[in-house]
Amino acid sequence: MTTPPVAGDVLPDIALETPEGGSIKPSDFKGRKLVLFFYPKDDTPGCTTENLDFSRLAPEFEKAGTGLLGVSKDPPKKHAKFAEKHALVAPLASDALENGLSDALGIWTEKQNYGRTYMGMVRTTLLIDAEGKIAQVWDKVKVKGHAEAVLEAARAL
Repeated sequence: MTTPPVAGDVLPDIALETPEGGSIKPSDFKGRKLVLFFYPKDDTPGCTTENLDFSRLAPEFEKAGTGLLGVSKDPPKKHAKFAEKHALVAPLASDALENGLSDALGIWTEKQNYGRTYMGMVRTTLLIDAEGKIAQVWDKVKVKGHAEAVLEAARAL
């Protein structure tokens, strides 16, 4: 298992699927900052709130020269329905492939809940600098106020 990312690491350039049927890689954002926010599952309360918060602040991230990309293991079609249902502005991508980006970062990991063991996404946000290096990591994110804290860090970078 890969260890979780830390500031200073170079972000692996692994392709993700877009809801439109294409693909996107972190290197597509080279030359500008990027917030990658990994979340467990579309259309669950915490994940919906997190996506709505980042979408609400998308114009402010744009002013700070920072792209946004929400990532989960959900398939692209589910992302499309989720985005449409909640009028999400922050783009989404699917990391559904085995050995994908979340696997490489060590944030797709074994979890336990009520005595049941399963694989799941650790809610994690990465702020990437314009050169593709991880500038800041938020792991085991608590959703309330998180998007605002990430925006402040993006402005300061």
